[in-house]
Amino acid sequence: SWVMTCAFERKENNHVACGGLDNLCSVYNLDSPSPMRAKCELSAHDGYLSCVRFIDTTKIVTSSGDSTCILWDMGTGEAIQTFTDHTGDAMSLSLNPKDPNMFVSASCDATAKVWDTRQQSATHTFAGHESDINSVAFMPNGNSFGTGSDDSSCRLFDIRAYSQVNLFQNERILCGITSVDFSKTGRILFAGYDDYNWHGWDVLKKGEGATAAFVESKHENRVSCLGVNNGDGQYAGTALCTGSWDTFLKIWA
Repeated sequence: SWVMTCAFERKENNHVACGGLDNLCSVYNLDSPSPMRAKCELSAHDGYLSCVRFIDTTKIVTSSGDSTCILWDMGTGEAIQTFTDHTGDAMSLSLNPKDPNMFVSASCDATAKVWDTRQQSATHTFAGHESDINSVAFMPNGNSFGTGSDDSSCRLFDIRAYSQVNLFQNERILCGITSVDFSKTGRILFAGYDDYNWHGWDVLKKGEGATAAFVESKHENRVSCLGVNNGDGQYAGTALCTGSWDTFLKIWA
């Protein structure tokens, strides 16, 4: 089946997880002999898997086209908690880098919801987008997050203020956003677009009607995903990778 998402466990660097149109989250142990078989298959979603992330070495959280997110125990293969407040496909999720119990999800119901894994209901709901939200990413400080939507805008929401604090769009951008991520400092919000471009928005400047701080148009098809090499290593935050339907990955440094 078509794989739509994958994740790498970064504490012990020993597992990868993936999922897609098979409605399963398959977890692989990288020490397994070839041909590699899944260590476990997490099955409870009734729709495609849109996003998977490792919380730690034993827990995984997934989002799905069935409008839910699920917290899993990788050891038992059982669902610990199911989060059901969205009314449209849950398209993306992001873990809070400062709080392992918090994550944010984005949905086709045009909202982003913040969750505490110890509670079943969302702790915050953020509205403002006018169409599907395709991607969400926490800022490195864990207090704010960015979103990208089919309404041609990116937005910055702050949990402490419980509101939108910036909007990034202009009249020349008429297509949807597929993916977002932040620079290591959180100053730049990177976004991939359906018009083959990616933009880097300065979050400290007014974004509505403005021109992005960085614009690149070297892909020959839609930019379907992007990410910054954030982490704790020596070279963390020094590069951005973009993936496109033109079959190329490009690294910008």
